[in-house]
Amino acid sequence: MKAINLIIIGFGNIGRGFSDVLLRKEKFLTEQGYKFRVKAICEWNGSIINNDDGNGINLNEVLELAKNKKFNEHKNFSEKTANDVLKGVDADIALELTPGNIRTGEPGLSNIINALNNNRHVVTSNKSPVALKFNEITELAKKHNKKILYEAAVAGAIPLFNLCRETLQINTINNIYGIFNGTTNYILTKMTDEGTDFNTALKEARELGYAERDATYDISGYDTAVKVVIAANALMKRKINFNNVQISGITGITEEAIKLAKEHNYVIKLIGDCNKSEVSLRLIRKDSPLNIGGNLNAVMIDTDIAKDITITGRGAGATETSSSIFSDILKIAEEI
Repeated sequence: MKAINLIIIGFGNIGRGFSDVLLRKEKFLTEQGYKFRVKAICEWNGSIINNDDGNGINLNEVLELAKNKKFNEHKNFSEKTANDVLKGVDADIALELTPGNIRTGEPGLSNIINALNNNRHVVTSNKSPVALKFNEITELAKKHNKKILYEAAVAGAIPLFNLCRETLQINTINNIYGIFNGTTNYILTKMTDEGTDFNTALKEARELGYAERDATYDISGYDTAVKVVIAANALMKRKINFNNVQISGITGITEEAIKLAKEHNYVIKLIGDCNKSEVSLRLIRKDSPLNIGGNLNAVMIDTDIAKDITITGRGAGATETSSSIFSDILKIAEEI
């Protein structure tokens, strides 16, 4: 049995969702020959550490405390920061699962740099630091002979990076484009299918948990732009940053425009385009594979050999995103 020690940085929806899946899939992981032990969980106000017990932290206990907003009442809670933990706790992989700031990349950027400098592999769902400092952190990982993997950072549960790197290796990727944001897709779908006005559709998206209270990053196109940067750099060997992307969101969309598009057998979707470094509203034919509804994502990969491949799925959600996090963890675990 191979024991893999983890540090979880960020115990919000994604961190809790990952922990829940880890508990649910314990038997499967054991059958694969792995025992994953969480040695520390870091939050903004401190950390829970169990560096001595061979079984690591009792996740059921921490999940219950977090559910009742009593994380800091755990018997092993201290005010140690994530950096303290990365320096002092024995672990193989650091999971960086904090929310990201698109402008600064913090706190995830510092966490990733500190993890790599302390010889930890990194798996992250945090798109901001990967987009802002892609070359720097990938070079740092190479310097320390460690991996940084980020399947969960773009399109949630959709295996975009794994598919391109492990199945489409012989292909030259000409472009990657599609719907990278479920919030905007939900709003546009409601406006198209039901004639809902923009503000009502946004309100419903918030009520269903598809949009944050402040949905600016989503509806402005910024969230899609960050994902375009990551995919372009990682899979097309581009060297672009957030400032290189031309961005337009959905706030200016009108019911009249949607109606006119429908009359001509089109729908309007917010499309991120890696080749053009662009996020824009586009007319999509109703029979296009990119015409998906609800809060789903759809990504089209344009290649020289396999031609066009479209993958669709859930681009967000704590449980769904854990699928991608585990794919990265298991990839690293195979090589440890």
